[in-house]
Amino acid sequence: MAGNTGDMGNTGNTGDMGITGNSGSAGIAGELGGGWFIEDRVDLPFVWEQDSANTPLRSLRVSRSSFGERAWSARWWASLVLHEFVATNWRQTSDPIMNTEWGLITASTTASEITELTLAARDERASAMGEILSQDVEFTTDFMALLAITPGSHPNTYRVLHIASLIGSYAVLYYKGLRNRPRPSQLCPALLPPIPMPGHASWPSGHATQAWLKALCIEHVLQGVLPGTLITDDLGAVSSNLRTLAIRVARNREIAGLHCPTDSAAGRRLADTIAPFLTGMGSTTWFGKAVAAAKNEW
Repeated sequence: MAGNTGDMGNTGNTGDMGITGNSGSAGIAGELGGGWFIEDRVDLPFVWEQDSANTPLRSLRVSRSSFGERAWSARWWASLVLHEFVATNWRQTSDPIMNTEWGLITASTTASEITELTLAARDERASAMGEILSQDVEFTTDFMALLAITPGSHPNTYRVLHIASLIGSYAVLYYKGLRNRPRPSQLCPALLPPIPMPGHASWPSGHATQAWLKALCIEHVLQGVLPGTLITDDLGAVSSNLRTLAIRVARNREIAGLHCPTDSAAGRRLADTIAPFLTGMGSTTWFGKAVAAAKNEW
């Protein structure tokens, strides 16, 4: 989970951290901190210019008491929320649930799943290859495309997506380290995934956890903004799309030979379990402020 170049825990995503290797959907908007550089003159640095009244610019100051919340990038805002999240008792709630999920996995279950994955490689991989490749790097973009937004049009909603990515990565990597389940391709090398095997264990699926947590957090943002409820009207339609996308992201990892279906199921269960620890945060928390600002964008 390398320091966050985003989703780095899986290889390096700052956008869907914990999964493979994205600089945080950074390319979408210079998320790593700018996306450009400023060249200055050697013989006359801008700071030595004078304005039209011959006042040296270097003598002018701006009154400012803080860095400003708007100036925080989505990536680093998510890290602020991570500090809030780790202070909750999320593990006391999720441990029993995840222990139950782990108990469903047997040698027989795994053998059946491997057989299923060989069939998926034969029957589905060619058609899914484009998504497998693009979502390996990051899939925050997929959620933004579904919502018809950009980091510029909905910066706080974009922050919420980053938060879900980082929190999902943090939680899932704890259980990956605890159980250390081998990847399907380690058990059946002939699965030959078309992308590098991530540098962490298989269970639960990080893609599934992050994708589901993104869907749940966006539903939380839109609740009370769009008319209706989660099962009717506009929000119901959006929710159906978000959840179907989460299923598809997770399934693509199975088709690629990187996860078993029980990995995906446990990732979804983990997201369902930890989501209330985010959505229950108060309005003065970093998550609460991001959600309130995101609601105003809709």
